[in-house]
Amino acid sequence: MNVSRNELPVLEGTRGSPVREPPKNRVDEIRLSLMGIAALFSYLAVWRSFFPIDLVAIGATLVGGYPVFIETFHSLRHRSINMEVSMTVAIVASLLVGQFTAAVVVTFFVLLSEFIEAYAVDKGRATIVKLERSIPRRALVRRDGKEIETDVETIQPGETVIVRDGERIPVDGNLVKGSGFVNQSAITGEAVAVEKLVGSRVFAGSVDQSRVFEVRTEKVGNETVFGQIIRLVEQAESRKAPIQRISDKLAAWLVEFTIVFAVITFVVTRNLISTISVIVVAGACGVAAGTPLAIVAVMGGLAKKGVIVKGGVYVQEMSKVDTVVIDKTGTLTLGDPEVTDVVGLDGCSEEQVLTYASAAERFSKHPLAHAIMAKAEALGIGSESGVSSDYLAGKGIVSWYDGEQVLVGNSVLMNEQHVPLSNDVDATITSKVSEGKTTVLVAHGGRICGVIGISDKVRDESREAVLELGRMGLSTIMLTGDNKVASKSVGELVGIDEVHAELLPADKVSYIEQLSGSGRRIVMVGDGVNDAPALALANVGVGMGAGTDIAIEEADIVLMTNDLGRIPTIVKASKQAYGVIMQNFYGTLIVDGIGLGLAFEGLLNPLFAAGIHVVSELVFILNSARLIR
Repeated sequence: MNVSRNELPVLEGTRGSPVREPPKNRVDEIRLSLMGIAALFSYLAVWRSFFPIDLVAIGATLVGGYPVFIETFHSLRHRSINMEVSMTVAIVASLLVGQFTAAVVVTFFVLLSEFIEAYAVDKGRATIVKLERSIPRRALVRRDGKEIETDVETIQPGETVIVRDGERIPVDGNLVKGSGFVNQSAITGEAVAVEKLVGSRVFAGSVDQSRVFEVRTEKVGNETVFGQIIRLVEQAESRKAPIQRISDKLAAWLVEFTIVFAVITFVVTRNLISTISVIVVAGACGVAAGTPLAIVAVMGGLAKKGVIVKGGVYVQEMSKVDTVVIDKTGTLTLGDPEVTDVVGLDGCSEEQVLTYASAAERFSKHPLAHAIMAKAEALGIGSESGVSSDYLAGKGIVSWYDGEQVLVGNSVLMNEQHVPLSNDVDATITSKVSEGKTTVLVAHGGRICGVIGISDKVRDESREAVLELGRMGLSTIMLTGDNKVASKSVGELVGIDEVHAELLPADKVSYIEQLSGSGRRIVMVGDGVNDAPALALANVGVGMGAGTDIAIEEADIVLMTNDLGRIPTIVKASKQAYGVIMQNFYGTLIVDGIGLGLAFEGLLNPLFAAGIHVVSELVFILNSARLIR
């Protein structure tokens, strides 16, 4: 059966007023109710007291079956055969041989199955509607010293938006006045409100649960993280997974086979009632509708938990993965490293080391660079403007300061730049690495002047997530550019099966290629920054970016909160969806096979055939609908 699945209800509303859905179309419900009454009227033969023939059944079939006939006309016009075509053949044949009750009952069951399918699909797509409801249409803005209420789309970056207690934040931006708690579950899936202070980033769609906030606007509308989430969810529904294309082909094949088998039945048995029963009993709607419903239900359920899946293909792929490859920094760890030690060498002071390092790192987005800049700022150490820097992926920064070259990075960078590592440097590195810390070397004027020790805390949920993946039979592998000792320490702490350290981004890609070549089905989990090539190469790339633009764009699946515990949840949900789809596949083939056999033998009349058709379809659709949570 064909149901429009790509049209969203238009939602309207203003700030402070509930968002209303348009009135639901009652035409289908009224038609279905009248058809049910007509079918019952015909089945009980009440018409015999009034008419010589069953005019009620004939009229109800012709009028009530109008949507089915129109769909049949469109299908034939495009030279395609679907379930409506076969049902129309059965209905018309029933009318021609005087089986008026059978005709009206079959028509009623066809409309009923379409109604059930449409209802189930709408329930599965309810997540998008809820997302739409979370977007304010109006906002309070300060302009020219006055507070005015205006449409959200008129707000410009840099303008100050005022958000009152209980209202939804209409823009992405930074908090410039006020502090308190914000519920951002619509974005991250976190049930607990998050504390926000001046300078904190806030997202459109979040709810102010404390007091009046003032937010300096950065992004509005489709450019916000929330807008991108809605766009991704809508696009995901239009991307069919391979299993959906297979289900569509199976449904078409079943319809074609049924029509051919009906012809064979009539030729062999010369029984038109058996022939009509053959056409009526076979149903493929449970597969055709149940498959996309299962996938949409899973994607909707995951979206509620802050997980955005960019298409059904990734649900199918996640159901088959056997290896989880995980980055360390920002994934297994918090990604918020802190400088714990600054060791000056060769006559350089700690202040000089941080001066050179902060000057080189001031434009870098790497987490280690942020740690160095934070330490320098805390100690009141500034860096001159106009310093040029070149970032070498997986190695570090090459910069210039006071006319001298400054290198900030690992030993690979130093070796490439022909900077020797003295015994003091080696000893310092060994000491810090033995403590599980990451070391950053700082060189100035061709000599290493210091070593910076940085540590990063392991996420609380990392160990349980890795253990859960192991219990599910999945192998876990860590790929990181960090040193071997620190990486091994983290790997042992969380229970990772394999640890591969001191890798450049290109090395990670090579290792993913090696795993793929050996037949492994891989999901790569990273922050989307340095891992973009590896994320793209894996069967599924999962970005842990807490709403960052790069994670949203690069990954196949986006975690709106940096919770590694979501990975087992995604795998479980995907496996469950795939299992339900296969149950529907085999169930449809078994029920249709038995029904066709009974109809061929003359053991089914069109009424019972229609009952089997609708009941089986209902079972398969409900089987998929149980994934809706």
